[in-house]
Amino acid sequence: MKTWQYLVGGIVVVGLAIQLVPHELPAVESNNPADLIGSGVVDGEVANLLKTACYDCHSNETKYPWYSQVAPVSWLVGKDTREGREELNFSTWQEYDMMEKRKKLDDLVIEVKEGEMPMKIYTLIHSEARLSDAQRQQLVEWAETMMDIVAEEEDGEE
Repeated sequence: MKTWQYLVGGIVVVGLAIQLVPHELPAVESNNPADLIGSGVVDGEVANLLKTACYDCHSNETKYPWYSQVAPVSWLVGKDTREGREELNFSTWQEYDMMEKRKKLDDLVIEVKEGEMPMKIYTLIHSEARLSDAQRQQLVEWAETMMDIVAEEEDGEE
């Protein structure tokens, strides 16, 4: 046998063996009473942008593609989803206090403006999540307006 055949055989064996390493993807939950979009403070166009570009990592409504079940990709998908939900989870939006909401909206403005979100690795495979400059601007303007609304709501409660 040639060296390349051993190499390919070894890669196949390792590839099959890593499938046995347990991986746990964050749970999907469709009933999210504290969800941002469900709260009615987001118009249809912005809601669609959020669903398409953000919700897979930043909500409990993740839609896992087939490759998320295959190691080592499953490890990366699980890690990114867990970290995304920890940073900002639109499914628990109503549970954040006013300061948390404002901070998260401010972070959203920065990340979207700078092109950091959605992540390049995500849009590489999910082309529908790529945001045009106009869509980025629309999300930024929405988030900036929401920061004012959140502050006004807090003032109204006092």
